Amino acid sequence: MAVQKVAIAIHEGVQALDVAGPVDVFAEANGFIATGEGYETVLVAASKQPLRASNGMKIAADLDFAEAPGKFAILLVAGGPAMPEADPDPELTQWLRSAPDRVELYGSVCTGAFALGSAGLLDGHKVTTHWQNAQQLASRFPAADVMHDRIYIRDRRLITSAGVTAGIDLALALVGQRHGPQVAIAVAKRLVVVAQRQGGQSQFSPYLTAPVDDDSPMARAQAHVMANVGSRHTLQSLAEEVGMSARNFGRHFVQETGITPHEFVERARIDATRRLLEASDRPLKAVAYDCGFGTADRMRIVFGERLGVSPAHYRASFRSD
Repeated sequence: MAVQKVAIAIHEGVQALDVAGPVDVFAEANGFIATGEGYETVLVAASKQPLRASNGMKIAADLDFAEAPGKFAILLVAGGPAMPEADPDPELTQWLRSAPDRVELYGSVCTGAFALGSAGLLDGHKVTTHWQNAQQLASRFPAADVMHDRIYIRDRRLITSAGVTAGIDLALALVGQRHGPQVAIAVAKRLVVVAQRQGGQSQFSPYLTAPVDDDSPMARAQAHVMANVGSRHTLQSLAEEVGMSARNFGRHFVQETGITPHEFVERARIDATRRLLEASDRPLKAVAYDCGFGTADRMRIVFGERLGVSPAHYRASFRSD
């Protein structure tokens, strides 16, 4: 196996950890890989003049886009807090458009997915990004299948990750795929990060979609679901719980949370299931019943669709002990 050349595209306002996290993973991996078979990472930008990251520090690219037309094993676009709202960078967009022709694997860290979308590289793929920007990504690039609650996703040659530190998980996964899980675990230990987070682990709890007003009917409905996650919940039953008509409740719930009541209930069940799988040895049938799925088969289907892993695999991967 030859040296793996990695390019990370940076830009003004880039999130420094989106860059440093993957760079450190690949650099540390070289200490556990035979000489000549490790990683050579370069930063690429429109100019080699220092850029100001979102935290104020300066970062300089090794190559500009004109100097980096060649082949890379991996190409990643780092994100930045302003990227979802900013106009696409035309130079970055143009450089990325030819990426599939000159790289083995391409992708993004955090909101870098917006740059890939502007270059037309998300269409027809399952992708993810920071949970705060997932709905915006889906709206802007409707041809992409945005998964709101994944740490990272690989769909063929495209790999995308969730927010900020998830870039470390993505890079560890790439190291593990190329050099085996023991190398990835060794790197994680060197960086003192959790080696167990995988693509199937959810980014967030349903509470992150909570309304601003904790006393609103929507917040009360959410609290009711979380306190009674094993019960059956319908649009009508939740509306009655807060004294509203089903039609008004459904409309206001979407307006205040950005998701439907059904979506919230399913997320709540997944979150409760994750916590039970991580903390107990209860049989899968019992977990499925307690968390409102009814049967282990139904729980398995939902986990596969949402997290890309089975409940049994999740438990084996993410047990806290």
